[in-house]
Amino acid sequence: MENKKRKVLLILEGTYPFSGGGVSTWAHMLCNQVSNASYTLYSINANHETKYKYELQNIDQVIQVPIWAPQEPREYINYSSCSYSSFIIKKESTSNRAIKKQFLPLFKSLLYIIYQNKKSSLQLFDLTLYNMWLFFKKYDYKATMQNEFVWETYCETIKKINSHYKDEISIQDLTIGLRWIYRFIMPISIDVPQVDIAHVTLAGFPIIPALVAQYKYKVPIVITEHGVFIRERLLAINGSAYSYFLKKLLIQFSERITQLSYYKAAKILPVNAFNMKWEKKYGAEQFKLKTIYNGIDHLKFIPRKKPAYLMNTPIVIAAARIFELKDLKTMIRSCSEVKKVIPNVRYIVYGNKNAVPEYTKQCEQLIEELNVSKNFILAGFHSNPHMLYAEGDISILTSISEGFPYTVLEAMSCGLPVVATDVGGVSEAMNSSCGFICKPKDYKAIANKVITLLQNKGLRKQMGLNARKRIEENFTINNFISAYEAVYNEVIQQQNRDVQSLYKNVVKEAS
Repeated sequence: MENKKRKVLLILEGTYPFSGGGVSTWAHMLCNQVSNASYTLYSINANHETKYKYELQNIDQVIQVPIWAPQEPREYINYSSCSYSSFIIKKESTSNRAIKKQFLPLFKSLLYIIYQNKKSSLQLFDLTLYNMWLFFKKYDYKATMQNEFVWETYCETIKKINSHYKDEISIQDLTIGLRWIYRFIMPISIDVPQVDIAHVTLAGFPIIPALVAQYKYKVPIVITEHGVFIRERLLAINGSAYSYFLKKLLIQFSERITQLSYYKAAKILPVNAFNMKWEKKYGAEQFKLKTIYNGIDHLKFIPRKKPAYLMNTPIVIAAARIFELKDLKTMIRSCSEVKKVIPNVRYIVYGNKNAVPEYTKQCEQLIEELNVSKNFILAGFHSNPHMLYAEGDISILTSISEGFPYTVLEAMSCGLPVVATDVGGVSEAMNSSCGFICKPKDYKAIANKVITLLQNKGLRKQMGLNARKRIEENFTINNFISAYEAVYNEVIQQQNRDVQSLYKNVVKEAS
């Protein structure tokens, strides 16, 4: 029984298999290496993607849901074996009467739940989404959510909930708010194939397709937390220019969906111990929690000789997608400080520059302003990540939020000392023998540690040896894969025990 290959629905957002990054690296290794599962990828994206970034193995199917695309997902993709005529019939049957009688009470319940912070409301939240799923099996999502009665009910309910508000809520704010709800819960209307386990890569809105799988097939839900969804969402909202009403709506909805995720999960698997503090704060029960550290192929990521053409240039290497949480601006500022002491220093950053084009532009402007265009290189995507670290003397990470960052593990495995910010599981991955850990955004302290390492070859070499040894002893891919295989077996066995126990109770009551 334990050796049976389970079918796993792996649910991701904005990452694998269409984009790179740490979560994609994790997913690619998981799908390729796990021996007791095959995977269906459920990829939630902003827009419709057409090209995989990875060569897929052990994948039964890829389901893509472009929730922010100009057209509806169903207008790009056929999610079931139903004919187009069946789709039209479903749309035509979505009448005002059905919406008023069946959907509006559910929608109103959802709105009230968003603004509640009671543990008891999680059962109602679950029941509401279950009944919405049943409704959308029969009726069309777009025709329902864009119905005038839904808009009227939304406006009336929101104004009633926020009746204490001194300021008038604008039509623009109301429109944006409903658009968010429309997009976030869209997967409730999309069918999923039969699987044995639903595995979600963050405790946020991607829980919805996992709930669909559970409602339909009674499968257990497993959550792996990389960066903590709710923490990163709060950071983003706090720095946004949204109105108070929109900030509150987004915070409340994000908190409720996080609480529901922990409530429904059979297992919650943070990639570091730091995440547990946030998970417990939002209702995760201790018996569900188990830390599984990321692991890497230490036989692939090995120390290599620095290329001859870079031999006389001090190189600080980084692998990072260019977006706000990586805080490249702090890295750029640290480069400016290092340049004052080591004029020929060069920072080389490999990573997707198109993830958030606006942020990339801001980084490029800062590079020009600080006059480090010859010292700080945004080098774009690197197709062979195990080779890029050979270019560096040290590695750097300046994130304001992380899970258990692969770039730190990879650099250490390649024998590089690391200067990193103290976020997420960084201090669990490395210690003081492998490099330096600094406060986020403290670019002067970061620069000082970079200077220390670049000017001290002996220290650099010893820390690199220590880093490599720490990877070999703690963070290999075998440990990582074995842990997930064990969890898959465990949740299936627990489910079987629960079913048998329920059956015995039914038989006992019947007799």
